[in-house]
Amino acid sequence: METMTLEKLAENFQAKIDADIKIEPNDWMPDNYRKTLIRQISQHAHSEIVGMLPEGNWITRAPSLRRKAVLLAKVQDEAGHGLYLYSATETLGVSREDTIDDLHQGKVKYSSIFNYPTLTWADMGAVGWLVDGAAIMNQVALCRTSYGPYARAMVKICKEESFHQRQGYEIMTNLMNGTALQKEMAQDALNRFWWPALMMFGPSDAESKHTEQSMRWRVKRYTNDELRQAFVDATVPQAELIGLTVPDPKLQWNEERGHYDFGDIDWDEFWQVVGGNGPCNKERIEARVKAKEDGAWVREAATAFAEKRKMRENQ
Repeated sequence: METMTLEKLAENFQAKIDADIKIEPNDWMPDNYRKTLIRQISQHAHSEIVGMLPEGNWITRAPSLRRKAVLLAKVQDEAGHGLYLYSATETLGVSREDTIDDLHQGKVKYSSIFNYPTLTWADMGAVGWLVDGAAIMNQVALCRTSYGPYARAMVKICKEESFHQRQGYEIMTNLMNGTALQKEMAQDALNRFWWPALMMFGPSDAESKHTEQSMRWRVKRYTNDELRQAFVDATVPQAELIGLTVPDPKLQWNEERGHYDFGDIDWDEFWQVVGGNGPCNKERIEARVKAKEDGAWVREAATAFAEKRKMRENQ
């Protein structure tokens, strides 16, 4: 009887998914669905927070007051995105502190792109244009993901990510309208971030362990390779419009497919970075651990204040 009950619950759950009815925190869901969401949403949250680090490094070095203000606003947006997503993760019954500790202990990942250094101001353009552009390609679809709290959080996040992408493209456009040195700096940034941006979508569909099930549950709406192709198709014309050259000798328009063909991704590099051996992996985690340790007194004070206030109210 118990097995039949679980089968019926699973059947009803999938029926809601197929009917595009959102799954809410109090609804019954398979354990693996919950685990998949915890993994994906927490990794998304970690990526937003870790992604602040390479950009925050340039706030004091931005070339103008306007650029400083815009970059500062962007970094603040990303902090907010992380908070929305940590809150969404908590609706699945896990502690925010535990998910953050898992990141610090290397048990979970964040987007591989943030393990690459930002060496020049042009990198702020490349990150905004390419990294946030890739994020939008993935996150717009997540506005229709099957889990309600995640989908609703993504609506606001996508609006702000669109601003970030335009901000990055504006930087690259201005540089390409500048001096020869500025044009060279913009091209160099594209050369270094192009392939890591393509890696952001995750392993190929043939290698992905989660895509098939995530598609069935409509946690994801498109596969990694579908999103990667859409990103290439959208971004190559943007590069050509301002005079940048995509660093891929195999890149060419395929009239028959109606898409760009592009070269092979260095998956060995991808797995090295994901495995913790990228240029900045250690630096990023150390920065996050230090931030948590330095802020311990604030959390302790806030907790003590809340407890004291609660005691007063109960008297």
